[in-house]
Amino acid sequence: MGTTSDGLQADVLVIGFGKGGKTVAATMGKLGKQVVLVERSDRMYGGTCPNVGCVPTKALVHHSRKRRPEDPAQDWYERSVEEVQALTKLFRGDNYDGLNSMDTVTVITGEAAFTDPHTVDVKTGDGHLTVTAETVLINTGSEPIILDIPGLRTSQYTMTSTDLIESTVLPQRLAIIGGGYLGLEFASIYRQFGSQVTVLETAPKILGRLDDDVAAVAEGILADEGIEIIAGAHVTEVRDGENGASITYDKDGGRHTLEADAILAATGRAPVTRGLALDAAGVRTTERGAVEVDEFLRTSQPHIYALGDVNGGPQFTYISLDDSRIVLDQLVGEGKRSAADRVAIPHTLFITPPLATVGLTEEEARAAGHRVKIASQPVAEIVAMPRAYIVEDTRGVMKFVIDTDTDEILGAALLSVDAQELINTVALAMRYGIKASELRDAVYTHPTSTEAFNDVLATIVRADEPQAARA
Repeated sequence: MGTTSDGLQADVLVIGFGKGGKTVAATMGKLGKQVVLVERSDRMYGGTCPNVGCVPTKALVHHSRKRRPEDPAQDWYERSVEEVQALTKLFRGDNYDGLNSMDTVTVITGEAAFTDPHTVDVKTGDGHLTVTAETVLINTGSEPIILDIPGLRTSQYTMTSTDLIESTVLPQRLAIIGGGYLGLEFASIYRQFGSQVTVLETAPKILGRLDDDVAAVAEGILADEGIEIIAGAHVTEVRDGENGASITYDKDGGRHTLEADAILAATGRAPVTRGLALDAAGVRTTERGAVEVDEFLRTSQPHIYALGDVNGGPQFTYISLDDSRIVLDQLVGEGKRSAADRVAIPHTLFITPPLATVGLTEEEARAAGHRVKIASQPVAEIVAMPRAYIVEDTRGVMKFVIDTDTDEILGAALLSVDAQELINTVALAMRYGIKASELRDAVYTHPTSTEAFNDVLATIVRADEPQAARA
């Protein structure tokens, strides 16, 4: 690592220890480049996913489903949180050691702020350090948004997702403001742990981006588990009391009140750019506060890149990983790979069973001018999927949207056991032009969930009839 009287000189500076940044840092370090990675928190080595995102939340899904009715809710929850925190600590240490043990990579814990386009001042526990680099990567991620609702931000009962999963006290009454993916995942988790859960969603319905038939099945599963979902609810005020908070909301012209021991603010996440002094680097941001990038993830300064949530793209770890491939192609490759190359990117909502989607909904496909045929089947009726019965969860539905003229798979929604895995097979088929009939007639191992495709894709009985007309 090069040093000057004022600090460190590096080939690559990475600000933030997220998936994309750490992947580039490790690769460039292995190629012999001098890399400095700055992370402001010693609890965030590895980024959001292993510390406060995917890993702990999905681990809590697992633990919540293992609780038996006779297991005391608070004791089970406290033990689960402690076990999950031990797991995240292990991952955090592995992430730190994996990079800092490399001779070519230096990890610094501190807050970085640009002083010019190639230089940052890092405020550490010991003072200040200057780092200058030829190439800079901004990988600072995102943070929860708490809406400016009177009393919400100042309430002692308001929590972010990070606060909630680190608390060892199980709330008896959990109110969740926001019925998006995060809100519904937490609703499912905490209901299974034993909390009374109410979701307040401003939109007229939850899962509004799905076709109505799939959304109805998902909402029915959540309701059957005892989760109360109040759509069309506009929260107007939060007031603290001695034993909890009162949440006032308007719905259908009336005013209502909900009592809660904890309030989860689940209304989205915003890019973290505060304190970076981007103006000093000449880096522009969008109206929504994200770092502005082109399809190659270059900022307004060609030597500065932005990866992951901070660049305003989809907030998924696997997108951040793909961001690293784009940047590495710029730094040591042919410079051809771009965000525009991404097609058929799947998403999963980790309720139980999981809801995974890819591509177009039926409504979107018709709006785009496709003549479509639909293959859809409740999981309980899929003869070729005994795995659902083996693991004792036959809830859900599988739906494919197919182009009538080309047999192309336009999209799919899989609400079933193992859907988070199945959707990757569908996405791969879409990406490489495998037709619906080919996916239907493929040979799959048995008994597995994938073989459900043999049955579901043979159920095409409705074509070119709008969903509303079939309802």
